[in-house]
Amino acid sequence: MRMAVIGCGVIGRVHAASIAAFAPRAELALAVDEISDSARELAELHGAEFTTSVPEALKRDDIDAVAICTPSGQHADLAVSALEAGKHVIVEKPLDVTVEAAQRVAAAERRTGRTVTVVSQHRFDPASKVVHEAVHSGRFGRITSGVAGLSWWRSQSYYDSGNWRGTWALDGGGALMNQGIHTVDLLVWMLGEPVEVFAWADCLAHSDIEVEDTTVATIRFAGGALGVIHGTTAAYPGLTARLQVHGDRGSAVVDDDRLAYFHAAPDGAGTDGPAYGAKGDNNQAGQVLPDEQEPAPAAGADPSALSDAHIHQYRDFLDAIEEGRPPLVTVAEATRTLAVICAVYESARTGRPVPVDCRDLDGASGGEPA
Repeated sequence: MRMAVIGCGVIGRVHAASIAAFAPRAELALAVDEISDSARELAELHGAEFTTSVPEALKRDDIDAVAICTPSGQHADLAVSALEAGKHVIVEKPLDVTVEAAQRVAAAERRTGRTVTVVSQHRFDPASKVVHEAVHSGRFGRITSGVAGLSWWRSQSYYDSGNWRGTWALDGGGALMNQGIHTVDLLVWMLGEPVEVFAWADCLAHSDIEVEDTTVATIRFAGGALGVIHGTTAAYPGLTARLQVHGDRGSAVVDDDRLAYFHAAPDGAGTDGPAYGAKGDNNQAGQVLPDEQEPAPAAGADPSALSDAHIHQYRDFLDAIEEGRPPLVTVAEATRTLAVICAVYESARTGRPVPVDCRDLDGASGGEPA
């Protein structure tokens, strides 16, 4: 599988390293960036060619797939062009900045028969997989609520570092769209079909950006579960991303991608008795996921840049192409998460509850509602 990376910045380098991890099954053949020095540097690092022309890259018959790592508002146009050129596509999150743009990618995927996946690498974390299995196998009973929280810090210099950052057109939003989307994606993956949101958003600690740095929202799911979303890049010095899932027979907490707490009532056992807390003998996390199974940086990689989760998502992408099956993170799944975030922004703008329209997503309904 010969691949091209379009966009050779920080995240493009992560994708290039992920591709390199699968040599000789996959190889980075071409680095593409409008800034020639960026393209040349990445190409030289991986023994690849480089170009500043996307059309030139997509015309090449020896390129089988592309990774799209440009500013978010360019994702759909590039994905559609790549699909129509006969390439398989892996798109960095988010799929794009509007649901309408995401639907154009879905239509192109159906029309061309190529495979598309969107980066949601934390679905591949061992902790996320354990909690998802517990939710959807019924171990936690009826799912009642979930909390997706991200408390990070981004300095003003971060937003000043690129003229696309903090813009609606190319960033698509702020703390929630750019940073919090992974945690929101996990919440939706766990709790099922989202129905309605109500939200507030504001820019409280940064200047000269169009988008929010702080968002809070509530979300209702088709199965009755209720959720809370909190995303901020205004929490100095920056804490962790955290997901809580609660049911009437169990609960779990994933903190900083690790399983911090897990408890499920034994089969046939009642749930009367004292309340359980995250401390003491009631935490089963060490039993269901020993430390050696926790995510770790890939061998030889910069721990801040590449983790096993990226490797697992690329493996799923390659397997899906070779086996002719959908990837774990489909266009429909990515569009559903995007629809939630867009609804959050619309609610914050209007001051009203906003429905999450998940119809027409490749016929998918989001799996079993919690």
